[in-house]
Amino acid sequence: MGALTIANVRKTFGNVEILKGIDIDIEAGEFLILVGPSGCGKSTLLNIIAGLELPTDGAVSIGGHDVTWLPPKDRDIAMVFQSYALYPNMNVAQNIAFGLEMRKVPKDKRDEAVQRVARMLQIVPLLGRKPGQLSGGQRQRVAMGRALARDPKLFLFDEPLSNLDAKLRVEMRAEIKLLHQRTRTTTVYVTHDQVEAMTLGDRIAVMNGGLVQQFGSPEDIYARPATRFVAEFIGSPAMNMIPAVRSGSGAAANGVELELTAAQRAAMQTSQAGKLVYGLRPEAVHFADDGVPGTLRFTEPTGPETYATVETAVGNLTLRVPGYMAAKVGDAVHVKWAPEAVHLFDAATDQRIG
Repeated sequence: MGALTIANVRKTFGNVEILKGIDIDIEAGEFLILVGPSGCGKSTLLNIIAGLELPTDGAVSIGGHDVTWLPPKDRDIAMVFQSYALYPNMNVAQNIAFGLEMRKVPKDKRDEAVQRVARMLQIVPLLGRKPGQLSGGQRQRVAMGRALARDPKLFLFDEPLSNLDAKLRVEMRAEIKLLHQRTRTTTVYVTHDQVEAMTLGDRIAVMNGGLVQQFGSPEDIYARPATRFVAEFIGSPAMNMIPAVRSGSGAAANGVELELTAAQRAAMQTSQAGKLVYGLRPEAVHFADDGVPGTLRFTEPTGPETYATVETAVGNLTLRVPGYMAAKVGDAVHVKWAPEAVHLFDAATDQRIG
């Protein structure tokens, strides 16, 4: 049994089932990301881990101990909220020390912990200030400091960066990753941002509709998405999805034969799928002298790369092109891709084929 075990956890509010049987097991020191769209159940699951909600069914264990029915104060956890949840009448040092004071930790130990986390988070000059005198990023550091001072078995983060601007989110993301590398405390982090999920997590649970659609490393989830939802949700720009049909042992879209690997063709022999979805990451499609003809419809330059949309007989395809493009909107172009880059899904079940 790992540092955190979630076994068949279900949660129902009235007649609405929010969590439909969640199973997750992570080891000590791992950084777990719960990612998914709004309403998928990720925050409800985090609240059940924290003890702020009780499951309708199932069990939660922390460090090998069943904590399903324990109150939050007895779970040895520390939580960082989206809203920071700082006490406005206390200064930074008092906010960081508050949890320790409630646990009757001696003052010298509290002061030592405050100084330790303040140095770690580079907020020593802020210890005498009130939250109202701090920026959003500084407040988030204080909220993290309060959690770090506890030295708990489990850190819980509930979308901690969603209130920050884009530049500060990138900076704080790096801070959180460095903190985890230093402390190696088991961490569960909720986000709807797939970039945060990919950059922070050791393992990711992609959730949708109250279920875990896929649980694995960022590399596995990106390279081998188990479902169409995971394939579309993880990755920016989103994966190109071409509606296709079975054509012999292969696939076709609008009468155009589509390339598959030998392994995918073999998998098609045992699949009952008639309608298919043919997926291609934008970076897998490239301009060429031959291949599928099309027309360049629009471009989105970002600086280091350009996103280009090409209208073809099989549908509109988005390409990720390094730097700026010589081709202009309206130009006739050709695009190609390797069969090994194809992700094939059953359109009826959304499950991966092969």
